[in-house]
Amino acid sequence: MLSKVLVAYGTTNGSTARIAETIAEVLRKEGVSAEAVPAASVTNVESYDAVVVGGGLYAGRWHKDARRFVRRHGRALARRPLWFFSSGPLDATASQRDIPPVPGVKRAMTRLDAGEHITFGGCLEAGAKGFIAQKILSSGKGGDFRDFGQIEAWAARIGTRLAADAQQS
Repeated sequence: MLSKVLVAYGTTNGSTARIAETIAEVLRKEGVSAEAVPAASVTNVESYDAVVVGGGLYAGRWHKDARRFVRRHGRALARRPLWFFSSGPLDATASQRDIPPVPGVKRAMTRLDAGEHITFGGCLEAGAKGFIAQKILSSGKGGDFRDFGQIEAWAARIGTRLAADAQQS
């Protein structure tokens, strides 16, 4: 029986953290023990039965903490059920259509045999850190484009899959 799922994430301004926390919360409602943890603080994944990894997108790349997490724990990740998510488009496109993973995430998915990837809308609001973030905000292109209904539905599918796998074990 699956008992514990790690939702590891890389974030700069907290938007991806909120997505990860929502995923963990939905998994718990589905009867799966889950916790959302910053990817940079995870030292070992051996105590987890499955892993979800997410990262904010910056200039076409996953957040550095998510990339480093996947490299550092690759062997262990390849031996467990694994899902990836990205957050980033600052418009409604992620809610309207499937956005494929960026090339680096696609390579990691193939290498680690990840089950699925999804891209969620991003969030960039006043107070965000970074020169580029400030430029985007000053141009009027910020906002919150996360679709929590979409996030919750995706997490529920993972919970259903994990529960089915546990019953077959």
